[in-house]
Amino acid sequence: MAERIEDPSDPRLRDFLHLRDTDLRTSLEAAEGIFIAEGATTIQRALVAGYRPRAFVGTPDRVAAFDGADAPSFEVDEEVLAATAGFRVHRGALASFDRRPLPAVADLLAGARRVVVLDDLVDTTNLGLILRSVAALGWDAALLTPRCADPLYRRAVKTSMGVVFTLPWTRIPHRDGPAMVRDAGFTLAALTPDGDIEVREAVVPERLALVLGSEGPGVSARWRDTADLRIRIAMRDGVDSLNVAAAAAIALHTLG
Repeated sequence: MAERIEDPSDPRLRDFLHLRDTDLRTSLEAAEGIFIAEGATTIQRALVAGYRPRAFVGTPDRVAAFDGADAPSFEVDEEVLAATAGFRVHRGALASFDRRPLPAVADLLAGARRVVVLDDLVDTTNLGLILRSVAALGWDAALLTPRCADPLYRRAVKTSMGVVFTLPWTRIPHRDGPAMVRDAGFTLAALTPDGDIEVREAVVPERLALVLGSEGPGVSARWRDTADLRIRIAMRDGVDSLNVAAAAAIALHTLG
C-alpha cells in the first residue's frame, strides 16, 4: 500500500528531486548508483529486466500498479509530483532503481557481430533514439566512449522506450578503444559526411563496428583516422548532413 506524501521536500522523495537539472542529476545518480524511469511501461520494463527498485512515486491511479513490489511506494498529487521533479510528469509515475556493474568490453564483444560505437555523443535524446534503433534493427550491442551521455539518464531511457535495460552496452576507453575493437575481430567503419564510400555501396564485413559521433563535431580524429572504412550517406545539394539519430537509423538498416 502506497504511503501518502503531501510535501515535495519530504526526504523520502530525495531520489526524484530536480530531474531537469542535468548536471546535478548526472553527478548524483553516478555517485549513488541509481537511475530514474518514467511512466508505467518503462518502469515495468526495468523490473522485467531485473533492475532492483528503490522507490516508486506517482499519482494514486498510477502508483497503485506497483503495490506489492519490493520497494516503498509513495502516493502524491500531480502538483507535488511536479514540484518534486521540476516538471509535469504526464505519465504520472516515477521509479528509482539501482544500477548494475557494466560488462567488460571483451565480454560484450565476444558473442557479437554488429556493434555501434558512440563517440562522445552528449545529447541524451539522440542517445536514446539511437539505442532504440540499435535494438530495433537487430544490432547486438553498443560501446560508449567516456564522455558519451548516460544511457540510464531519464531522457535517454524515455526516448529509447526502455531498450537500454535489455540492450547490452558498456563504456570503452577513448585512447585504446579502436585497437580493442579491431583486436576482437571487427572492421571499424566511421560514419562521416566526408566518407569516401556511400553507405549503400559498402561491402559489409562479417563483424562490423559502426562509429557515430556527436552533433556538430562528428566522429573524433582518433576513431575516424583509425577506421578501416569511412562511409557517408549521400545528400542532395544544399544539405550537408542529417541529425545523428536519423543518420544512424539509415546506416544501421543498410549495413545490418
